[in-house]
Amino acid sequence: MDIFSDLVMGLTIAISPINILYLLIGAVVGMIVGVIPGFGPSAGLAILLPVTFGMDPIGAIMMLAAIYYGAMYGGTITSILLNTPGESATVASTFDGFPLAKQGRAGPALVMQAVASFVGGTVGVILITILAPMFAQVSRSFGPPEYFLLALMGMLTLIVMIGAQWKLGVISALIGFALGTVGVDLETGQSRYTFGSAELIGGIYFIPIAIGLFGLGELFYAFYSGLHKTGSGGIVEYDKEERFWPTAQDWLSTRITMLRCSVLGFVVGVIPGAGATIASLMAYSTERSLSKNGDNFGKGEMAGLVAPETANNAASSGAMIPLLTLGIPGSASTAVLLAAFLLWGLRPGPLFMEQNPEFAWGLIASMYLGNMALLAISIFAIPLFVQIIKVPYRVLGPCVVVVCALGTFSVHASFVETFLMFGAGIVGFFMRLYGFSAAALVLALVLGPLAEEALRQTMTISRGSFAIFVERPPSLWIIAITIALVVLLPLLNRFGNSSSGKAEKAGQ
Repeated sequence: MDIFSDLVMGLTIAISPINILYLLIGAVVGMIVGVIPGFGPSAGLAILLPVTFGMDPIGAIMMLAAIYYGAMYGGTITSILLNTPGESATVASTFDGFPLAKQGRAGPALVMQAVASFVGGTVGVILITILAPMFAQVSRSFGPPEYFLLALMGMLTLIVMIGAQWKLGVISALIGFALGTVGVDLETGQSRYTFGSAELIGGIYFIPIAIGLFGLGELFYAFYSGLHKTGSGGIVEYDKEERFWPTAQDWLSTRITMLRCSVLGFVVGVIPGAGATIASLMAYSTERSLSKNGDNFGKGEMAGLVAPETANNAASSGAMIPLLTLGIPGSASTAVLLAAFLLWGLRPGPLFMEQNPEFAWGLIASMYLGNMALLAISIFAIPLFVQIIKVPYRVLGPCVVVVCALGTFSVHASFVETFLMFGAGIVGFFMRLYGFSAAALVLALVLGPLAEEALRQTMTISRGSFAIFVERPPSLWIIAITIALVVLLPLLNRFGNSSSGKAEKAGQ
C-alpha cells in the first residue's frame, strides 16, 4: 500500500505541465540520439547535461532519464532500415530487423520494435516500483566498508565484461582513478596534481571528461571510419509497402516472447556491468533456442527482432535499481545520470528514496509516462526520424563540436575545462581506436573519489585493519556476490558473443 501511495505521489509530480514538457523533450531527443549511428545514450547525456542548468531539478532528471531510455527506442530504426545499429545494445536487432525490411516488411518491423520496447520498458518500470524499496531497505545496513566494496564490485564487473580486452579495461580504469585524485586531499588539505592551477583545486569535473570521451571521441572515430563520406543510400522505402501494420500472426507469435525477455532483460540489467547489450544478445539466443521457428532466426523472423528489443529496454530500466538504491552506476550511461544527480545535490543510495521521495518516485512515475510517449512517437513519427538518418556527418559533425564546446564552457565559464574536454575527445578517439574502454575510465572517475572516501572512513573505523571487510555480514554478502559475478559474467559475455556469431552466420 505504501508503494501504491508513493507511486501516486510521484504521478502527481510527473504530470505537472512543465514536467510533461521536459519529459516529451527528453523522449524526442533520446530517440534522435539513438537514431544517429555511432552515438548512444551516454554520448547524448554527456553532451546535453549542461543544457539542464537552470531547470527545475525534478524536471531535469526526468528529461535526462527520458533521453537515456528513449535512445533504446531510436537505435533500432537504423538497425532495421540500414543494418546499422544506432548503438551496441541494438546490434542484435539487425539480425532479423534488416532481413524483415528487405522482405518489404520494414513497416511492421518498426511498429513491432516500438511495441516490444514499450512492453520491455513498462515491465521493467513495474519491477522497479516493486523491488527498488526492497533494495533500499536491505542496503540501509550498509556502512563505509560496504560502499567501498560496492564501488569495487561495479568496476570489477565492468572490466570483466570487457572480455579479452580486460587488460586495456584495467588500464582505462586506472587512468580514471588517477584523474579522480586531482584536487585537494580532504584529509590532509594538501593539493594533489593541480600543477599550480587554481581551477583544478576542486578536482577534475566529470562533465568535460564525459563530453570529450563520448561526444567528441565518438565523432572523431566516425570521421576516421569514413562515415562523413557515406551518403544515405540503402534506406528501405517502407512507405511504399502494401501493409504498414503487423499481422495478427505477428502479435500472437511474439506475445510470450515479450514477457519472457522482459524479465530476462531486467534481471541482466540489475547486474552492474552487464548492461543492455548482453541482455539483448542473451534474449536473442534464448528465444532462438526455445522457438519452434529457430531455424528462421537471422532470416527475417519477427520474434528475432522482438526478443532483443524487449530485453534491452527492460535492462535499461533494471540498471536504475543499483543507481537509485546503492548509488552505483553499472554502465557509462548510468554514470552520467549519477553525475546529474550529484550536480543537483542529490546522492543516490540506501536513504535516497526515503529522504528524497519526490525525486525518486517522480522519476519512476515519469518512466511510465515516458514509455507511453515513446510508443506514440515511435509509431507516428517514424518518417521524421528516417529523415535524420539522411543528415550527412559532414554537416552533423561541426554542430556536435559546437554543442560540446558551448555546453562545457557554460558549466563554470572555464577555459581550462573546455580545453580538458577537447583533450578528452582526442584521448577518447585513440581509446576507441586501440580498444581501451572509455566507459571504465568514466566509471572510475565517478566511483574513485567515492571509493577513496569510503576506504579512508573504513580504515579510521577499524584503526587500519582490513579484517573489517570480513567481519561484517553485509560485507561478506557483497564479497560473495562480487566473486559470483566475476565468475559468471565471462560466461555470459562468451554466451552473448557466440549468439552474435551464430546469428550473423544465419543471416548470411
